[in-house]
Amino acid sequence: MSIEIPGRDGDGYLLNMNDWTPEIGKAMAELDGVDMTDEKWEQILKAREYFEDQATVPPIRKFSKYIDMDQKLLFSMWKTGPMKPITKYGGLPKPTGCV
Repeated sequence: MSIEIPGRDGDGYLLNMNDWTPEIGKAMAELDGVDMTDEKWEQILKAREYFEDQATVPPIRKFSKYIDMDQKLLFSMWKTGPMKPITKYGGLPKPTGCV
């Protein structure tokens, strides 16, 4: 089954947040060659939960406390700044500031 991915910007973020579904998020990660584990997916859902409650993307420090996980572990899991892929595949806005 092939999922049609809605329009994305130059960084791969959805142009319209409302287009996001879990299937689209997973298809975006697959297209980008990212191995989406259950643990990573849970982090994406937690980031969406935070965004719904706070109407903002959390900085990494707040997010790591929110999910009770060490920042270093988050970085090692994602092999990059974790908030970028977490927000990208979660259909959230690009993080601002230091990520």
